[in-house]
Amino acid sequence: MSQRLGRLASSIAITLMGKHKPIYDPSLDQGDYVVVTNCSKLNVTGNKFHEKLYWRHSTKPGNLKLTPMKKLVADKGFGEVLKKAVSGMLPKNSFRKQRLDRLKVVDGSETPYKQNIVAYHDQQPSVVRKIQELQPKKID
Repeated sequence: MSQRLGRLASSIAITLMGKHKPIYDPSLDQGDYVVVTNCSKLNVTGNKFHEKLYWRHSTKPGNLKLTPMKKLVADKGFGEVLKKAVSGMLPKNSFRKQRLDRLKVVDGSETPYKQNIVAYHDQQPSVVRKIQELQPKKID
């Protein structure tokens, strides 16, 4: 199963921020670690693979650097493209770097984090329900 880049990146950003949890608070960083495997099977629509440009600038005149997605994938792999997409979907605040550090991407199917994985993406709703059941009930 290959997912579209944007849809996958938005769901990863929500998990990194902790918005999937009932205790979400925007002023706290309560997100989870995310391990993405098989990044090489990422699906990009249209001609983005050949035409999309990533740019950086040092604010000095004439120092604009443009890198096509195809070259970025050849140099660093699809994991870097996914990280850039997730980075763009995270809020631009002091938690951004910490949240991106919790994102682990692997181009292949083997990962060194396999023994630490608690839930897979398709099991997410059942994990949230179990957490809600374990939390104490409010008495009014």
